[in-house]
Amino acid sequence: MDFPIIQLLLFLGASLEGESNDTQLYLKIKKGDQKAFKTFFETHHEELFRFLTRKGVAKQAAEDLIQKAFIYIWENRSGIEEHKSLRAYLFRIAYTRMLNLFRDTEKFDQNKSIPDLQSVDSANQPDQDIHQRELNRTIEQAISSMPEKRQQVFRLCFIQEFTYKEAAEFMEVSAKTIENHMSLALKDLRKSLSEAAEEYL
Repeated sequence: MDFPIIQLLLFLGASLEGESNDTQLYLKIKKGDQKAFKTFFETHHEELFRFLTRKGVAKQAAEDLIQKAFIYIWENRSGIEEHKSLRAYLFRIAYTRMLNLFRDTEKFDQNKSIPDLQSVDSANQPDQDIHQRELNRTIEQAISSMPEKRQQVFRLCFIQEFTYKEAAEFMEVSAKTIENHMSLALKDLRKSLSEAAEEYL
């Protein structure tokens, strides 16, 4: 069984809302602790790079955006609110700067936000059997058929592994809105996978 399938089946029965363990790190950064900031940089640099390049940003441009986003956070560290996710804030800064970069072009493609489960599995498991491919296709079709906002929330929380709080801060909506979108998204997936999932349990 492919890892994304296991992950999804576990995810369908579990809550995504987790407690942040980063409060102390944020407080240290706010106080000017360079070691804490380095830890924050090393923890999130790679995932932010993947996030931007999957949006269609060229590698060098992505590195430039990332550098500017981290510099902005460091220079404005006195305004850090420790009860909010600094990770979500970082992604929001980079995302906004990316939109500014693409503002006068047609390069931005929302569909490049995150690779679908089918393409990920196909790349990692070239010999996967037809049942797995069919299940992957069912999953991706179910996700793609969701309303735009619901789909964005699901991809952020499931594939990018944002907590509800982080997704809410990234999308600038309430955590309750994220929770509602996820509830509906999981309902959609359970309906689509009700028969297929039984073969893999």
